Amino acid sequence: VQLQASGGGLVQAGGSLRLSCAASSFTFGPYAMAWFRQAPGKEREIVAAAVGWGGGTTYYTDSVKGRFTISRDNAQNTVYLQMDSLKPEDTAVYYCAATLKYSSDYALPGDYDYWGQGTLVTVSS
Repeated sequence: VQLQASGGGLVQAGGSLRLSCAASSFTFGPYAMAWFRQAPGKEREIVAAAVGWGGGTTYYTDSVKGRFTISRDNAQNTVYLQMDSLKPEDTAVYYCAATLKYSSDYALPGDYDYWGQGTLVTVSS
């Protein structure tokens, strides 16, 4: 299982970015997919998850609700994170993750088995 994240960069506050995570070497559909982020000196935290067959059920951490959207293209084995109205506090390394394990809320790093390499998002004020 391999996950390749891309799309990070430098953006001004209020701007948008779209992150992509391409998956290879596994059948994408049944996996729960998620985006986490880790800011300097902080623990890795959940941003959003798309679970259930095909990712039909989504979860968002409160701080990104209404601004970020997770989506999946199961035919292309790719999960996206559309980030709008970005804030300086969104600055972090963003990681995509995948799992077949069941979880009550898919909110913890330990819920996931596979990780991408991370992509840096920097939001300037």
